[in-house]
Amino acid sequence: MPSQIDTLLRLVSDNPQHVLTHLASHPEIASTADFSGYTLAHAAASYSQLDLLRTLVRTYNVNVNILDSDGETPLFAAETLATAKCLVEELGADVNVRSQEGVSAAENARENEEDGSGWAEVAAYLEEKSGANGGVSLSDVLNTDDTDMHAPPPLPPNVKINMGTMQEAPLEGEEGPDPEIRRRIEELAAREDFQTEQGQKELHDLIAQVVGGMSEENGREVRRRIEEP
Repeated sequence: MPSQIDTLLRLVSDNPQHVLTHLASHPEIASTADFSGYTLAHAAASYSQLDLLRTLVRTYNVNVNILDSDGETPLFAAETLATAKCLVEELGADVNVRSQEGVSAAENARENEEDGSGWAEVAAYLEEKSGANGGVSLSDVLNTDDTDMHAPPPLPPNVKINMGTMQEAPLEGEEGPDPEIRRRIEELAAREDFQTEQGQKELHDLIAQVVGGMSEENGREVRRRIEEP
């Protein structure tokens, strides 16, 4: 017998109103995933059911960057330009999330353009959007996203958060990376409530500290873990 989420996923393409009616009585299922991590938001994006997609994010607080088991957000499933624009411009989807295979939504769309539909338009649109904000996002730090379900403001151009070099020795005349911030991020990522609203809020607060730029410590400036090429 199919599970509740399996049944609702099958209804997204032809009967999204039934899904909305069911959610009104069972809001807790809005972010539920099937065995492969596929959610109603992914299905709504795939079938271009924009009213359902908007309701899931705005009414039921579904993370617009929710990941399936392959590390793909609903934006990866967008086959039409209208869906991509809705996700990015209305709902704040992060165009720079990369899947477990290291592929972005734009690259995924480009790979699928031979299948027809609107993949080519989606690819061109997402490529433009990716270039506009310098390719920097919270997902580049811990493959996650903002708590309030909207993408954070972009960092200044040419600025990257580089968690991969946090163990490197500091350059002469510089302070080393802040071990306390790193410890807190790693502890948060290991917690069971990491994917909850509270866990994501705490993550966002920590990331805000990392990208805050220059801070004062002991009466002088300390360089944060931000690189300016």
